[in-house]
Amino acid sequence: MKQIRGRVLSIISLLFLPFLMFASDAAISLVGVQGYDLVSYHQKNGPVRGSGNHTAYHNGVAYLFATDENKKVFQANPEKYLPAYGGYCAFAVSVGRKVVSDPLAWKIVDGILYLNLNKQVQEFWSKDIPGNIKKGNIQWEKIKDIDPQKI
Repeated sequence: MKQIRGRVLSIISLLFLPFLMFASDAAISLVGVQGYDLVSYHQKNGPVRGSGNHTAYHNGVAYLFATDENKKVFQANPEKYLPAYGGYCAFAVSVGRKVVSDPLAWKIVDGILYLNLNKQVQEFWSKDIPGNIKKGNIQWEKIKDIDPQKI
């Protein structure tokens, strides 16, 4: 009985092997900016939440858009709309950390979207925007490829 059970389990395992092989190649996709439409930040009523009906992928991240037009605008020039520091909190990056950001704590400076942890942190960051951006740019080069949990 044990031999039969062992053979049955072996056969079942072999049947699922191709699925497991393909699963290991599947890209993990994250939703960027918690589903907010990146183009809408640059529009007068923005930001607004995107929809799964208008999704664009960039570097393994899914970005949602409120309209197909915004999706096309993003696809034509993603670098123009991607948030600074990979979407991490701008203040945290300026002190060498990677912390999630609130998509509603934002500011566009010289055409670049900066996000912060929350409105209070954004207010603090806003007291020296040029200085914090300069520090952030220096720190980002040091930490951009490091896992946030290892900083």
